[in-house]
Amino acid sequence: MPMVPPPRLIAAQSYARLSRSVNEGHHFAVTIGKPLARKEDARLLTGQGRFSADVHIAGELHAAMVRSPHAHARIRRIATAPALAHRGVIAVFTGADCRADGLRPIDHTPMPATRYDMKLNAPLGRPHFYGPHDLLPADKARHVGEAVAMVVAHTEAEALDAGEALEIDYEPLPSVTHAEDALAPGAAVWNEVPDNVLIDTVFGDAQATERAFAAAAHVVRMEFHVPRVTACALEPRSALGVYDGERYTLWAPSGGAVRQKRDLAAVLGIPADRVRVVTGNRAYVEYGLVLWAARRLGRPVKYTGTRAESLISDYQGRDLVVRLELALDGEGKFLALRADNVSNVGARCVSLSPLSKGSGLITGPYRIPAATLRSRAVFTNTPPTNPYRSSGRPEITYALERLVDTTARELGFDRIELRRRNL
Repeated sequence: MPMVPPPRLIAAQSYARLSRSVNEGHHFAVTIGKPLARKEDARLLTGQGRFSADVHIAGELHAAMVRSPHAHARIRRIATAPALAHRGVIAVFTGADCRADGLRPIDHTPMPATRYDMKLNAPLGRPHFYGPHDLLPADKARHVGEAVAMVVAHTEAEALDAGEALEIDYEPLPSVTHAEDALAPGAAVWNEVPDNVLIDTVFGDAQATERAFAAAAHVVRMEFHVPRVTACALEPRSALGVYDGERYTLWAPSGGAVRQKRDLAAVLGIPADRVRVVTGNRAYVEYGLVLWAARRLGRPVKYTGTRAESLISDYQGRDLVVRLELALDGEGKFLALRADNVSNVGARCVSLSPLSKGSGLITGPYRIPAATLRSRAVFTNTPPTNPYRSSGRPEITYALERLVDTTARELGFDRIELRRRNL
């Protein structure tokens, strides 16, 4: 087996090749059958990359978020006077201020709309309810790390210090963090959905599946919990909001500005052509808050999160419970599959894409004549989940392939041969 150079050597060689090409005046173009030289390596390897936190504007103020230490709690009172008394503090904003100014919740439109996505329904004919995502909640905190107030000061240190002085009276409430626990009564995240179930859809031919299971020589059952993950991006979230002449500009990390522009315009209640977004993807509350504060205070407002904040407030991924039952005949031929998926979407539903796409792939690459699937999504007192690294496909693939491997081992089949005869 050929030796693979270590990553540092590969990076150094790539940088050297790129530098030589640039110095020789070469122009790169995308061509078929030829390698495409990387353009970004030189600046990143030499520390010349520019991230959102590196963008500064003269006269900018700094914002710090005050976050809930409770998974679920009623906000009885927020005393802002102690924070306002701190040196350098310009303003303290709460959910009551957001409501008084007419700010709207973020409209995440979580339901996938392409013809390739499985259509998901609310249970019992109820209308869809996704949980309003206010920039700052005025009634309850619904997960640890949810921002409940914002302090704006001359420096970041002053804003952080003042945030610690803010006095908040919480009434802790029952909470739930695991998808299966959310199905039990007694810990509703939203009064509008007392059972926490916002999606409950059944796919497939139930009668054909039951007949196949009744005739099966073997049935293998497995249950999986694909755990929650957080992306841990190289740069923690940072946002710089500017208001100038009835127009807003936001600098923020991530990719794709069009959806961000639309969402922020809706939150602020203004036409989309009055918002300019430099990068940005799905809307976060901090992005809307810095734009709003910039208008209120007449100066640019910047927020830069810490790694600790990212771990409790960034949108997260995965978190799916999967139950599978596979029916086989005596020769190892797959006859039917029963599946039950429960997706933990967190305290607000930002996206149903992972559940939808995973539902469409439940039988994987195998020839399975009959199958049924129940797909549910539940609210919990955790940060929202979002598409992450292939949006729902890895979770289902992992569970199904583990099931096939276990079936082969328990029934005495070769794992490759069992797959081959059922492709």
